[in-house]
Amino acid sequence: MRLTCIAVWTWLFILEGLFQLASCRSFQSDKPDGGLVKDCESIPPYLPPTVTNTSLRLSALRSLMDLYNISVYVIPATDPHLSEYIGPQDARRAWITGFTGTAGTAVVSKMKAALWTDGRYWIQAERQMDCNWELNKGETTIIDWILNETREGDIVAADPFVFSIGEWESYKNPLHQGNRQFVAEEKNLVDIIWVGDHPPNPTDDIFKVPDEFFERTWQMKVKEIRAQMKENLYQPTAVLISALDETAWLFNLRGNDIPYNPFFKSYTLLATNFIRLFVNESRLPQHIKEYLNTTCTTDMCVQLKPYTDIRKDLQEYAKGNVKIWIGQEYTNYGVYEVIPESKLLVNKYSPVQLTKSVKDSTEQKGLKAAHVRDAVAVICYFVWLEKTVPKGNVTELSGANYVNKLRSKQKYSKGISFETISASGLNAALAHYSPSHETNRKLNPDEMYLIDSGGQYLDGTTDITRTLHWGTPTDFQKEAYTRVLMGNIDLARSIFPTLTIGDELDVWARHALWEAGLNYMHGTGHGIGTFLSVHEWPVGIGSPHTCPLQEGMFTSIEPGYYQDNEFGIRIEDVSVVVKAETKYTFRGVPYLTFEHISLVPYERKLIDVSIMNKEQIDWLNNYYERIWRTVSPELQAQQLTEEYDWLQRHTQPFSHGIIITYSFTSLATALLGSFLLQGKIL
Repeated sequence: MRLTCIAVWTWLFILEGLFQLASCRSFQSDKPDGGLVKDCESIPPYLPPTVTNTSLRLSALRSLMDLYNISVYVIPATDPHLSEYIGPQDARRAWITGFTGTAGTAVVSKMKAALWTDGRYWIQAERQMDCNWELNKGETTIIDWILNETREGDIVAADPFVFSIGEWESYKNPLHQGNRQFVAEEKNLVDIIWVGDHPPNPTDDIFKVPDEFFERTWQMKVKEIRAQMKENLYQPTAVLISALDETAWLFNLRGNDIPYNPFFKSYTLLATNFIRLFVNESRLPQHIKEYLNTTCTTDMCVQLKPYTDIRKDLQEYAKGNVKIWIGQEYTNYGVYEVIPESKLLVNKYSPVQLTKSVKDSTEQKGLKAAHVRDAVAVICYFVWLEKTVPKGNVTELSGANYVNKLRSKQKYSKGISFETISASGLNAALAHYSPSHETNRKLNPDEMYLIDSGGQYLDGTTDITRTLHWGTPTDFQKEAYTRVLMGNIDLARSIFPTLTIGDELDVWARHALWEAGLNYMHGTGHGIGTFLSVHEWPVGIGSPHTCPLQEGMFTSIEPGYYQDNEFGIRIEDVSVVVKAETKYTFRGVPYLTFEHISLVPYERKLIDVSIMNKEQIDWLNNYYERIWRTVSPELQAQQLTEEYDWLQRHTQPFSHGIIITYSFTSLATALLGSFLLQGKIL
């Protein structure tokens, strides 16, 4: 029997007072490990200051599970729009576990609690979770763990609004085979017990992108999507737009609901005869309502609906003679399940997501301009580091704060595009490390330093990684760095037919590393938005999200190498897909290549030209000439004389020296193997 409304709120009022105690932590300063490692065997258990005490939270959750007759509750780390970055009000997994990493799933049974996350976050999870939690490092799957913790007939529950369609089925089917029930619990149990310090939903105004930064009005975009609906063989009558960047792009609107991402909580139902925007209407100023034509009733007027009405509205709309087109990657199961299968048209991505990925001329111009100003900020940072690091006064955190401040001074700045990765020495061996007060290290002239950072500007989003060294690198560090650079160059130089899948190009970025028996364990590239997402799928290279590449798409190129507990190397540039000049055009198919729009020189003292071939060095020199030609005028315009001189020194051409050529046979073999693995050649 479920709680009555009065009983729920009485119970929550008591819990709110109890939860003030949940943040209590144990401190002990004489630990040989610096006090960052918990000791669950001691009496009482030792919890370092990095740990969150979750005892009361788990007790409250289990009490609620008992009332709902739930044996296991699953808590993923996303929001109803399946966003990569989420707002603080949706950080349920982080609140219940204490672990703040972006990836991971928590599972709570009546007696145990466990977290699954990837290897990037194992150290962080151990430092943040208390002794109530076990960290699963792949010893068993979530499904097997649940089956072991339950009996036949038991109920396993989750909030369907924070699961993708595929993820929900990946739980439902094996649990059903094991005679367990996987139940959709529409009221999120963590939300019910998270009182007192639960961040409120944003209430600040949604704003319009200034006219000079977009070429297509929202009306033009609506017509473009409706034209695709009309051309579709299955004749959909509406498109459900679930991903936050899709609605933001469609209407040229932005918000501040998600850290580093200019989005606002919303859904859009775009039909052939109406447009419905599901949003908190109080956040729309009158001029935005007028901009959206909210007072008229034609098919080019936007009807405003409460954000929470999406499920109910879809159910009602689906009763008619309709077909709803959805992209399964960003549609949550909670809205999907109310649409009859016969009324659905399901693709991996919605037509909005794919249309958005090809930038128009204004978007391309804006992205390129943003990267010029962003290069100025990064160059200013590098000049400052060269002067300051030898004094021993720079830490990972102070460095990150400084480069963020430099970006904020650039024209059209709207903040950073993700949490800056500022990693010195062994910390850089963690590919997605971000500094904290507990892990913060001083930058050392004798160590490598990796800085992965980006900015949000009204005209574009940026993302760039450089690896630096102020002392004398080892021969191995130079070789590893140079091979990473060779991979970056080889991929940038590659020529391929239009509609080539990004995965098919991944080998170009890895081949120089493979020749030396080296590799990296992350994707090679991701799409990037125009004052939108820093990771914009489905564009990418070496990623399961990737789609056929077309002219006007933007992707990062970011090979790397990570030596455990020693150093990390990553060289990341954003590139635009452009037409390639080829001698022939087979069957009239255009050929494409890449053009870097990131414009910051690489670390000169880490480059060993003796292992590079002539084409790579020529490309590098041409790139440096373009950096100088493009960025130096902006440095002059901003009266940055010292940085101007620095850029002039760091873009001097390389001599060819002793050139070692590739084994083209081995490269051909690698390419053939890559295609065979993907089923491209029978």
